[in-house]
Amino acid sequence: MTQGSRYDLLVVGGGINGAGIARDAAGRGLSVLLVEQDDMASHTSSSSTKLIHGGLRYLEYKEFGLVRKALQERETLLRAAPHIIWPLRFVMPHMPNLRPAWLIRAGLFLYDHLARRELLPGSRGIDMRRHPAGAPLVDSIARGFVYSDGWVDDARLVVLNALDARERGATVLTRTKLVGAVRAGGEWHAQLRRADGSRLDVRAGAIANAAGPWVGQLLHDALGRGAHHSVRLVKGSHIVTRRLFDHDHAYIFQNPDKRIIFAIPYERDFTLIGTTDVEYHGDPAQVAITEDETRYLCESINRYFKRKIAPSDVCWTYSGVRPLLEEEGADNPSAVTRDYRLELDANAGEAPLLSVFGGKITTFRKLAEEAVDRLATVAPIAKGAWTAGVPLPGGDIAQAKFEPFAAAFANEHPWLPAELARRYARAYGTRARTLVGAAKALSELGREFAPGLFEQELRYLRDVEWARCAEDVLWRRSKLGLHLPAGTAQHVTSEVDAWFALAPAPDAPHARSALAG
Repeated sequence: MTQGSRYDLLVVGGGINGAGIARDAAGRGLSVLLVEQDDMASHTSSSSTKLIHGGLRYLEYKEFGLVRKALQERETLLRAAPHIIWPLRFVMPHMPNLRPAWLIRAGLFLYDHLARRELLPGSRGIDMRRHPAGAPLVDSIARGFVYSDGWVDDARLVVLNALDARERGATVLTRTKLVGAVRAGGEWHAQLRRADGSRLDVRAGAIANAAGPWVGQLLHDALGRGAHHSVRLVKGSHIVTRRLFDHDHAYIFQNPDKRIIFAIPYERDFTLIGTTDVEYHGDPAQVAITEDETRYLCESINRYFKRKIAPSDVCWTYSGVRPLLEEEGADNPSAVTRDYRLELDANAGEAPLLSVFGGKITTFRKLAEEAVDRLATVAPIAKGAWTAGVPLPGGDIAQAKFEPFAAAFANEHPWLPAELARRYARAYGTRARTLVGAAKALSELGREFAPGLFEQELRYLRDVEWARCAEDVLWRRSKLGLHLPAGTAQHVTSEVDAWFALAPAPDAPHARSALAG
């Protein structure tokens, strides 16, 4: 791209909503520029509980429309990306002092029937003394319920949407911030700043503000606009421990404060526990878990499991700031709606501005579709909605059945260790073949920086998925950082960072001079 380039749509924000909007718009034939001030999914969209779900607990707040919409999207997404989204069964132990059994049964009946369900089994009651999920729990728990939802690799979901947008013609710039934009001559004149401090001026027919926690700040500081809606920042923190149970079900636990906590099988050897809901007033880029939150999550787990955990058992933590739609009367952060609002600023003769307030990862595709539909009312967009039945990159797996595909990929590459072949299949789907390329032996994947992390994968992540440093690779594009041998994390991080410094992507700032040197 060059100074003064013009686009039909400038999308600001490389989280799930921004990436989804860019994909949808590019697929409708618009010229799209997506800018993200950091890495793709570097904030809220890589810090979720990683569930594709209707939101069972939202039924208590009478959010029936939101739950139905999310349940409909659950089926759509399971088909679109079966490599990074898959079914997960949840066990809810019954605690009579918290919610009566009839209320839970009624809620699960609604959950099963609010939307058409084809891929997932329904709910049922279970005897905890006989079900494998009852073994790790305290003996006083005699009964429970099982229902279905989905699991997602949230950061990869964002990257795949951005990748699909680019393959449909969009330009995607990471480490690029919108610092200002003004309307002039029926379009936006925008100023961008790259990570190296260089400036880039572009023009756009419309702007989509999908800046998440920064949506209001972007409106005020960069665009000089006000808004009818606002977001409430709520911090959600998670802890990761060594595996607390051996089966493949997840748990949903009810707490005395009426909140719920999930305990989910994670990265084969770990258990993911979360989340908290804490009002947040700081910089969204500096969010971190507190000792009180860690203690709260440990205590929540200890009410249910025979094996007790303490803060010293925590291997890793992460926190994110959810930009929830502000509503009157919602004093409890847990009660704040997870729905969204789209605000369109489009006076006659002026370039449109669409801002996204709120949302949840499960409904991102529908949000993006509605956003571009709204822009179509004031901008020339001829093509209609298209994303509902189209797989994401790597998701074009026959009948959306991952296991036969994974087995076929392993058979095609018998020289790959079984664990590595499965990780490639899970992370990249059918694109795993592109990653491996013409390699016929492990040695042809290049230098091994850590167990299972070869130079070939680094090149792919750099050239295809915008990775620029060790953190992008070890903690967003993958969770290999969790699996590093004890005492090696600093060394591996340094070595991967050094590799990126010596071999930057062709479109990275100063790439040509760095390669020449």
